[in-house]
Amino acid sequence: MIEVKISDAQLREAANEGMDAFVGVFVKAIREAIGHALTAETMAQLNADQITLLAWDTLHEEVMDGGFVQLIHNGYGPFIFKNPFAKAVRLWGLRDLSKLIYEAHTLYLKHHEQIEQDCTEEEFMALFEQFPAFDDMDDEFVENEEAWTAQIAEYIDGHLEQFAQIV
Repeated sequence: MIEVKISDAQLREAANEGMDAFVGVFVKAIREAIGHALTAETMAQLNADQITLLAWDTLHEEVMDGGFVQLIHNGYGPFIFKNPFAKAVRLWGLRDLSKLIYEAHTLYLKHHEQIEQDCTEEEFMALFEQFPAFDDMDDEFVENEEAWTAQIAEYIDGHLEQFAQIV
């Protein structure tokens, strides 16, 4: 197992800044511990909660930037949909997020080959028009992102030892 360490001072500062910073300090520490390379080898050195947090961060960054179409096009579909991410966040208490991931998974299975193809910027932008079924899911994610981030911060706070050693 990789040792992930966060100083007590870093943690207190992040907690004072808010839930995004609190979650972010753990994401940053985990990414630094694996050399910013999430591979099969580095994943094997992380626990399930750490991997779930990195999956949340990936999902969050991609969907907030360009929706589920972007997430899939950028190659993150297997990481989110072919791993037990939806089950893990449900176990963290995020039932609505889990449900959304399962719904998006159905569309992923149906359309991922077309969405994942290499394309020009113009062709990429056209994907959003070709797959409007993702629009409502994107909207639901954006509408609930703040509440879900708060729930994740609460889960981390209650299970600190699963994410990092506080020094």
